[in-house]
Amino acid sequence: MPTPHPPRPSYPPPGGASGESDDSLAARTRGGPDDEVAQATALLITRHWQPAHEYAVICLASSSGVAAMVTTAAFHQVLDRLTLGEPGAGLRPRLLVGVRDTVRLWAAEDRISGVLPELQKPAGGRGMRTAKSLTPENRQLTERSFNGLAHHARAMLWHVEVESEPLTVPAGLLGLDPATAAAALEEARDKLREGLVRAHRDLAPSKDCRFYNRLLDVPIRRGGALLPDVQQHLTDCRYCRAAAEQLGHFEGRLGILLAEAVLGWGARRYVESRPGRDQQQTVRVRGARHRGGRPGGAGRRLLSRIPSPGRRLPGGPKAPRALLTGVGLASAGLLTTLLAAGMWSDDGGADPAASTSAAGGRGSAPDTDSATPPAEASTPPDTAQLPTATHQTRLRNVAADLCLDVRGDAKEGAATELAVCSSDWTQQWSYGEDGLLRSVADPELCLDSHADAGVVILGECADEGDKRADDVRYELTARGELLPRWDDTLALASTTEDPGADVVAKVRDNSAGQRWVTDAASAGPGSLSIAGTETPAARPVELADRTS
Repeated sequence: MPTPHPPRPSYPPPGGASGESDDSLAARTRGGPDDEVAQATALLITRHWQPAHEYAVICLASSSGVAAMVTTAAFHQVLDRLTLGEPGAGLRPRLLVGVRDTVRLWAAEDRISGVLPELQKPAGGRGMRTAKSLTPENRQLTERSFNGLAHHARAMLWHVEVESEPLTVPAGLLGLDPATAAAALEEARDKLREGLVRAHRDLAPSKDCRFYNRLLDVPIRRGGALLPDVQQHLTDCRYCRAAAEQLGHFEGRLGILLAEAVLGWGARRYVESRPGRDQQQTVRVRGARHRGGRPGGAGRRLLSRIPSPGRRLPGGPKAPRALLTGVGLASAGLLTTLLAAGMWSDDGGADPAASTSAAGGRGSAPDTDSATPPAEASTPPDTAQLPTATHQTRLRNVAADLCLDVRGDAKEGAATELAVCSSDWTQQWSYGEDGLLRSVADPELCLDSHADAGVVILGECADEGDKRADDVRYELTARGELLPRWDDTLALASTTEDPGADVVAKVRDNSAGQRWVTDAASAGPGSLSIAGTETPAARPVELADRTS
């Protein structure tokens, strides 16, 4: 319970060493002398300004002065509600959500976005403006559970798990002694899990899902194996598979889960930017090695037992990939409307293994005088057989009759778009048997459709086994669709059929706008074959349609 005069934590809360809790400061903003109101307000702003401003930069994809304007507006909204009697505990997640919603609201107002160009970036305001929902579909159970917690429980979880701060920080912000704070944290974790299990049961789409409710929770909690019939159910039920995946985050990965459930937009980038995260991960890894184990604990071991694409269940056939899609960062509805982005610059970390090269970066292909005649295509022109990693080709959208291009220079975080087909290196791509779709202009970069909730940008290529491996890999269907491995219910498409249209991952609908053809497939008179390059038709990679 809060004490009248809580001890000062060993690590003072952000914004100074005041022993007052956030709730106590919030009470002072509701009345009293003006100087006391101003002092209490200043302390609250000082404690929470920096993280809120950093998240505003992420939401806007810009560090300009507009980020400070957005942060100020979010503080006004939250502080105004405090004066009306809202509790002061758990301010941080409320402020961050206020920042996100402010960016989206301002971007939706043409009069505001017209004078603030920073709101028109596809990685920020423009993408948020068109999104139907900012809460990923596969995080809604966690969102419901978190919002059902008391404010002090939200504060404990957010500061320890998401912000990666020592327990003494939320203890100081809440006015709790260390022992009480430790107990409150454990209780908050238990209640969050109970709420998730209850939400899974209450929102279950079928009786089978409700029946398997506890059969999912108990083994995951204890780190044991799922029963065979539960595993079989997960192969067929996307809803329960998402619930099992969320439950698996409670050992070592709860911060990512909470941020994605509460913030959605830019959540992973925000979590990875927290100052205490690197130190906390180092401590966890050392502890795991000391115990002779691996980081992640029972939850991660259990996650490895949840059926995944391509795995065989005991005594059963290979599960269709369409039924075993990975859990993405955003819902399908969100992905259909997001615009291409260019703000992610530090995701991943795998050492890319370049499989092809091009000289000079962005520019033109070699002179046409030295062109090698393209081989006659052996496949129909509506089949997108991509070349091996040693060859290159353009990708032409069937509906728009435009080519996939990089907006501006080929660099990490650059957005992709449709453009009039040309000999620019940025329109040339290579496809490896490992599913990587590399940019010939910079072979260390691949198409990434997951880093920013389904928008397609250039990101670092990732090795097999890397956590980002499926984000930059694609399956090619016989119809010429490119399906992201992280969720093959989606397909790469453009937002419109006009030059400059952004390229995104949309819900797969078998339309012409989601089909791509290559120079190799169209070789012949009037084709898009690239002059001066080795013909892609020399050795095409034929991929079976695993999902049609």
